[in-house]
Amino acid sequence: MSLIAIENLTKVYQMGEVQVHALRGVSLAIEQGEWVAIMGPSGSGKSTLMHVISCLDTPTSGAYHLDGVDVSVLKENQLATIRSQKIGFVFQTFNLLARTSAFKQVMLPMQYSRNGQRVSPVERKRRARKALEMVGLDDRLNHNPSELSGGQQQRVAIARALINDPPILMADEPTGNLDSQSGREVLDIFHHLHEERGITMVMVTHDEAIGAEAQRVIRLFDGMISK
Repeated sequence: MSLIAIENLTKVYQMGEVQVHALRGVSLAIEQGEWVAIMGPSGSGKSTLMHVISCLDTPTSGAYHLDGVDVSVLKENQLATIRSQKIGFVFQTFNLLARTSAFKQVMLPMQYSRNGQRVSPVERKRRARKALEMVGLDDRLNHNPSELSGGQQQRVAIARALINDPPILMADEPTGNLDSQSGREVLDIFHHLHEERGITMVMVTHDEAIGAEAQRVIRLFDGMISK
């Protein structure tokens, strides 16, 4: 059974009197441990597909099974539980709190662990320090975002995304706001996570060079997978 299995998925948005068909019968499967890049021009539906796979949005029709669970029929509180337990998020804009240190940013998701158990303060600190060490920021624990470069901020975001050991990492244009060197450092971390920890990676990008880092590219055009 595929970790991510989508069948005949559609997503329609109502914009006033106009219906926008963002996804038109998308079917795909992503296996455990695979690294996939979702690519396509603006308006192709790649961000919508990312949001559905991430359980941030629900499809209009079709089926979506995540680790054997039909998430297309779940309620919002159930989707929130799945997001917290199974998916880590990395965004183009980092989404860090301006007046919060790197150490505290990474501890934030850890009130509960992946299995729903409360994590003690001592364990939160241990995990946060280890996560920041993994992304090469053990000397920046007490720095706020304004004291970090863009690449360092994205590495904090990666550490935060991984703190509860999710099996899936979703990355939306993760190098879009970075210079080439910082982008390379982020991609090197992704390769480590994929090869050494077996994390399933789903990455949206418009950049062909970034997409080439993945094992497989899924191309969208007008809400459909392009053959």
